[in-house]
Amino acid sequence: MPYLGIDIGSLSCEAVVIDDNGCVLGQSVVPTGARTAVAVQRARREALQAAGLEAGGIAATVATGYGRHGVEGALTAVTEITCHARGILAVLPDTRLLIDIGGQDSKAILIAADGRVADFAMNDKCAAGTGRFLEAMARGLEVDVDRLGSLAAIATTDITLSSICTVFAESEVVSLIADGSAAADIARGLHRAVAARTLGLVRRVAPSLDGLPVAMSGGVARNEGVVRALEEALGVRVSVPADPDTIGALGAALIARDRCRS
Repeated sequence: MPYLGIDIGSLSCEAVVIDDNGCVLGQSVVPTGARTAVAVQRARREALQAAGLEAGGIAATVATGYGRHGVEGALTAVTEITCHARGILAVLPDTRLLIDIGGQDSKAILIAADGRVADFAMNDKCAAGTGRFLEAMARGLEVDVDRLGSLAAIATTDITLSSICTVFAESEVVSLIADGSAAADIARGLHRAVAARTLGLVRRVAPSLDGLPVAMSGGVARNEGVVRALEEALGVRVSVPADPDTIGALGAALIARDRCRS
């Protein structure tokens, strides 16, 4: 029987359909927008269409993310910490530390050898260093947020931002542009600022990364500039799955399957 996982984030809503073996049958990523319920319906519909299924063909649904308690028909709601850990182990089973950078929060999740969450740290009080931060900075640079990673790759000068606060950093970017700094150099500086912010979270759960395979999930993981900056800051390789933004929804779908089996 097919199982559905839905992850409702601040910027996007993801849905993943799996079969009894945990294989992905269909998935979708849609903007959350101002109406969460509409985004959930669209994500569910598109994932089912991709899987070639009707709504009635789903055995169980588990919801996660900040809007998880508002999903009609869900078997249960599970925290994104648990779902992201479950999802990353399905695709990168050696992972022991997961960094998840979403639209408005960041998480560092330490995973025990038995697959359980051993510890986590979360930045959910400020959008600094998150997807919203990068979107705001991209607007300041007048580039598409999807181009920030490739833009940073051609930087020739290191720039250090004095603030990671979204409001102050945006003003700083404007000042740097006015002073003649190259957009590529500013972009790399922004990524290094995100990495420095994330490093603080990582150190709270894993003071040493010796022997800990590190992976990254969330939409920001598609930004190669952020991944490079994290690798430099952490001093380790950071693995990124093929579909980093749907890891939470995948974990939710796997939990739906597991609950039905128990």
